[in-house]
Amino acid sequence: MNKPKKVPIRKCVATNEQYPKKEMFRVVRTPEGNIIIDEIGKANGRGAYLSKNEEAIKLARKKKILDKHLEAVVPEEIYDLLLAKIGGKGDK
Repeated sequence: MNKPKKVPIRKCVATNEQYPKKEMFRVVRTPEGNIIIDEIGKANGRGAYLSKNEEAIKLARKKKILDKHLEAVVPEEIYDLLLAKIGGKGDK
């Protein structure tokens, strides 16, 4: 009998809640220093996970949580893209 496959759990850097990896955004600072949204979860570089809800994204933007985790300045466009992906509004 096969064991059920273990679901990787990651912690949201904004809310500190844990979710399955597939239900989160991974934002990565690449070795070149670019900030990208990692769609497949395999990009090289320093990554931080953010839950796919508007509150978490707005909190991360307001408190510059991703900047601290990625040790780089995260452009506003990244937050706008994340909000657009969940259908949220890009208001600050």
